[in-house]
Amino acid sequence: MELYELPLAEVSEKIRTREISPVEVVNSALVRLKEVEPAITAFVTVTEEIARAQAAKAESEIGAGDYRGPLHGIPLGVKDLYDTAGVPTTSSSKQRADNVPSTDSASVARLHEAGMVLIGKTETHEFAYGATTPTTGNPWDPDRVPGGSSGGSGAAVGAGVVHVALGSDTGGSIRIPAGVCGTVGLKPTYGRASRAGVASLSWSLDHVGPLTRNVTDAGIAMAAMSGYDRRDPATVDLPAPDFLTGIDAGVAGKKIGIPTNYFTYHVEPETLDVAKRTALLLEGLGAQLVEVEIPLAEYLLPTEWGLLSAEASAYHMGAMRESPELFTDEVRTLIEAGEAQLATDYINALRLRTRIQEAWRDMYDGIDVLLAPTVPGVAALREDPHFRWDDGVVEGATSAYSRMCAPANVTGLPALQVPAAFSAAGLPIGVQIIGKPFCEAEILQVGYALEQATEVVGRIAPVPIAGAR
Repeated sequence: MELYELPLAEVSEKIRTREISPVEVVNSALVRLKEVEPAITAFVTVTEEIARAQAAKAESEIGAGDYRGPLHGIPLGVKDLYDTAGVPTTSSSKQRADNVPSTDSASVARLHEAGMVLIGKTETHEFAYGATTPTTGNPWDPDRVPGGSSGGSGAAVGAGVVHVALGSDTGGSIRIPAGVCGTVGLKPTYGRASRAGVASLSWSLDHVGPLTRNVTDAGIAMAAMSGYDRRDPATVDLPAPDFLTGIDAGVAGKKIGIPTNYFTYHVEPETLDVAKRTALLLEGLGAQLVEVEIPLAEYLLPTEWGLLSAEASAYHMGAMRESPELFTDEVRTLIEAGEAQLATDYINALRLRTRIQEAWRDMYDGIDVLLAPTVPGVAALREDPHFRWDDGVVEGATSAYSRMCAPANVTGLPALQVPAAFSAAGLPIGVQIIGKPFCEAEILQVGYALEQATEVVGRIAPVPIAGAR
């Protein structure tokens, strides 16, 4: 078995005991990258020289007794929204084709402090304004989308290139690619981790977090990323979390909310069936299933887009005045639409969000977590990214995917995507576990129980290697 195929925990222990070196681990990752990249194009920039130098430094540090923990010497992919010192950060847009930051974003800096090794920058839907990442193929079927906007990160982890890749989540963009690429994706509570140095889509909805091979890895990476940062006024000053203590405590006695509305509308039968079977699995492990009605459901999407459209257009206002032609037609049109939005609509969206958050707090009085499909169907075809529902509605993939994930952004609640099954066509299907504020440890605990009860989490996609198609 190749090193890139091993779980992070096993690789980490081998590095700690010096059975293998970070240099060997990085070499294995780079070989895998070169095998699969022609099929999936997950990376916009590959930092091979930097990776080899950082791996050699990690090897030297560990040899000198300076072992920093389970991420030391582990390869990392970084979504191209995150600033990386000396490495282009383009947001997959011509607007920033020549942008080379002088400093790392907060999350990248913290992961470097933990000893991680930068393999490269992963593709994103331009400025994260979309949920398909059209430049990239899905590792389970390169003719399908990898989700978005962190599609490159989803593809890189799903294909086995890296154990951890960074994503951002404004309307589901960590959970969507994790869901359709068969990985774990963790969107933390709003304010848990700093977004300093990350290009914004919507400042009041943006979250940063990891995509990983399994649930434990997500907890390790998220803990390293978390913490107060005065450069991001949204961050909350809380003690550094330990998400792994008690992760194996099981779900006996947990009250699992099962939605009777919103998450059941326009969902592929296979996907809905997987969510139902997952709920029954948790019940068999001792959890209690509690049916809940999602409150103010009809206002969730209007609130999401009422906030996102205005904030995105405000962020890009200068570029729209100076060089609008450098945006793709798709993103430029969305920004123009946001500029036409009334200030009163934005204010009403702010007010509605407060009402929604209050209503969800009341809903959680009777449950510990909410369980729902992550996205309404498997990865859409790249040539035709749409869903065609039985009632004749044709829905674009971006709309369909975001529809299921947006509630956790509007509420700011932590949400974990976990692979749950594969479709008849061999494509990943996942579920999301949405928890109470700053209860990431609890959703990881539920996700870990699911992971241990199935043989789905941690699989690497059999991407066609170069010359094999």
